[in-house]
Amino acid sequence: MKKTIFYGFSLLIFISHLAFGQNEVIYEISFENAVHHEAEISIDFPNLENKVLEVHMSRSSPGRYALHEFAKNVYNVHAYNSQGIELEVYRSTPHQWEVVGHDGTVRLTYTLFGDHADGTYVGIDETHAHLNMPATFMFAPALENRPVKVKFNVRKDLNWKVATQLKPLEDGSYFARDLQYFMDSPTEISDYQQRSWTVNSQGKDYTFNLVLHHQGTSEELDRYTEWTKAIVNEQKAVFGEFPDFDYGTYTFLVDYLPWVFGDGMEHRNSTIVTGTRPLNTSAKRNVGTMSHEFFHAWNMERLRAESLEPFDFDSQNMSGELWFGEGFTSYYDDLILCRAGILSQEEYVNGLTGTLNYVLNSPGRQFFSPVEMSYQAPFVDAARSVDEVNRSNTFISYYSYGSVLGLVLDIKLRTEFKDKSLDGFMQLAWERFGKPEREYTVRALSQLLEEYTADKNFSQNFFNRYVWKSELPNMVELLARVGVSLSKANPGIASMGNTRLDFKDGKTKVASTVFIGSPLYKAGIEKGDVLQSIDGIALSTSKEFKSFKEKAKPGQSVEVKFLQRGKEKTVQMVLEEDNWLQVNLIENDAKKPSKKERKAREAWLGSKAK
Repeated sequence: MKKTIFYGFSLLIFISHLAFGQNEVIYEISFENAVHHEAEISIDFPNLENKVLEVHMSRSSPGRYALHEFAKNVYNVHAYNSQGIELEVYRSTPHQWEVVGHDGTVRLTYTLFGDHADGTYVGIDETHAHLNMPATFMFAPALENRPVKVKFNVRKDLNWKVATQLKPLEDGSYFARDLQYFMDSPTEISDYQQRSWTVNSQGKDYTFNLVLHHQGTSEELDRYTEWTKAIVNEQKAVFGEFPDFDYGTYTFLVDYLPWVFGDGMEHRNSTIVTGTRPLNTSAKRNVGTMSHEFFHAWNMERLRAESLEPFDFDSQNMSGELWFGEGFTSYYDDLILCRAGILSQEEYVNGLTGTLNYVLNSPGRQFFSPVEMSYQAPFVDAARSVDEVNRSNTFISYYSYGSVLGLVLDIKLRTEFKDKSLDGFMQLAWERFGKPEREYTVRALSQLLEEYTADKNFSQNFFNRYVWKSELPNMVELLARVGVSLSKANPGIASMGNTRLDFKDGKTKVASTVFIGSPLYKAGIEKGDVLQSIDGIALSTSKEFKSFKEKAKPGQSVEVKFLQRGKEKTVQMVLEEDNWLQVNLIENDAKKPSKKERKAREAWLGSKAK
């Protein structure tokens, strides 16, 4: 009964809109059954030319590159003409519907289920309605250039209010100039806390809103706001100015709640950041995502690859430039925290350890270059599959790989040229491509680096060796230029390879991928195998394995007995030295950095916003 009243009342409003000849696509969403994660949605399509209206549910979302099939959460689909007469709706594909027999106007209604609050999906309950638009709203591809209006019927009994980058209108609804902007505008509806401040850039004031839905205190939000302000100022210093944010505002939409899922997603004038860790224990861990996503306001949202424009909501969006768009952004996220004083220089440098180990020790570089790693995004970017894959051996995240390339290029520019840095290169890229919103390609970036350095050989060497191919420079020598050491963390310690073992029920099981080239791999041992003994030592507990490791030496040949898919096997395995690396300030290794190295480090890690 409630649904009938809702649709009937809304239909009268819909017909009245038509009397004024409005051309907007009009959305309305309500949350009466939020406790069961449902929303009721209506869409008004006026002034239609074709007799068949084709509507879609997105299969992808801005900032994601894999398919997500949002239509699986849509049901109870109905359509009506301007007189309220129900029309036939045909489902022609899993994500596409066709409405026939209309009179030039259509009202479409449906129910949406959503219980996965992150940057990609929808989370609806009685604490909030957390909406990613492609996962929420159907659309008509033929009408993508029409303006959009949306009304959020908030739960006043729950003190809900709306936070979004969409333009608020006087009638309480919100406006987007077209479908692309609408779909790029996530919305948080809840009883959130908010802090706002204004910063001037190039003579224009921009308002920043930090919208936080959490279970913490106002004091925690105040401290987090100060950190966010510092991040905003340091990132402005990298590019020299803010983007010209639409409507003069940028909004951080943040949920730190036990029932959401960790994520961060960039949008044109806002970002969604979600996580389960509260501010009172994990503010420093959380804030890195804030830094990453805000950097995207320049690099990805406006400084954008040609391969991602226009964004296709019906398919994967493949790009060979993610090592730059995502990877260079990943390089800057913690660097900005260091420059802002949120991380100490020692914390930042030590934090490079995980990324450098991952990239330098991964066998994946023998298969794909950074460009080709970027092409893998549709298979890895929150993509779902049920079969086993070999990605631990063949794939390196373009976030991490690109981050290392950003580190390499920054140090090279700072130490091989006068008054050059990655900051300067990013400013030039912003001026050339981002500010005028001209799409770039990998080759265009190569030409830009040549222009920036006035050194064709330098640019060709960087792109030909490190971007189009999978080489890396001598990282020990490179990091030493800025007073940072890279060395073996466990010299003289024997290893079978960085593979996780699971000790359970008296068995020692190989529990993760066996890396190509490791002693285990060369011995023919695979994930899922059960190690029975090594050099005559039975392996039934972690204590026995630890006893073996304490005596083992690199280069030692040991006999391994193991069970592989029901068959007992015995092989000889040659141990190798543990390849795990550590990154430190040189002075922590009892070495004194030179004046030149210390100066280069300070120029690299010091604040630029002062």
